[in-house]
Amino acid sequence: MTELLAVDRYAAQIRAAADLLASEAGRAGLATPVPTCPGWTVADLLAHQAMVHRWATGHLAGRPHDEPTEEEARSAAGADPVGYLLAGVDPLLDAIGEASDDLEAYVFLADPPPARIFWARRQCHETTVHAVDAVAAALGRTPRADEVALEADVAADGIDELLRGFLTRRPSRMFAGGDETIAVVPTDVPASWTIHVGERLAITAGADPDAADATFSGTVTALDLALWNRCDDLEVDGDPDLLRRWREAHRVTW
Repeated sequence: MTELLAVDRYAAQIRAAADLLASEAGRAGLATPVPTCPGWTVADLLAHQAMVHRWATGHLAGRPHDEPTEEEARSAAGADPVGYLLAGVDPLLDAIGEASDDLEAYVFLADPPPARIFWARRQCHETTVHAVDAVAAALGRTPRADEVALEADVAADGIDELLRGFLTRRPSRMFAGGDETIAVVPTDVPASWTIHVGERLAITAGADPDAADATFSGTVTALDLALWNRCDDLEVDGDPDLLRRWREAHRVTW
């Protein structure tokens, strides 16, 4: 795990991403399809994110079952899903601020940090990715990295959470019968990662592009978004089939 960001940094990004999600949703229109979440409209996206914020707030506040279902969230959002989303942001940030550092609560990713940091981090990246989905809806296409305002520290932490937290939880859908490696190398920050593709993915810090079967490179923002399948702005050196298999295996759209 790379060095985690401060809780206040995660909280500030949650606020910024929620505001971006709301503004881009307004620009796109509620009935507009979301290209990066096939089958969803902007209204669905807003209701989903609002539900997840309330779910996280419940865990942080010791009320783990105090959240709406997706269907209940859509109903509660009614004709104003932007307002429903924004109404859940302050309670989430208050819960993060009031939670103790030794909070005991449910967490669900591999190798998680302590629960308070876990939930702040998870909602930071959850909200950021869905804000990008709203940008995609407003544009009518997958955005370029330079069309998304995402600072390097958040993007690097997002890559680390995705690789170490999400993708090591279950058997790999990329495994093709032999061990392979992917070097993930941002061009603008010193962090890098190696993805070891076997029956389960394994992640190590640092990367040697000369020893890897493929290298994914680009700005740290481009890599974060591309690894989430929210952007196509990355360079691939080596076996291009590894990028195809990545995109097919790791299409997280919720």
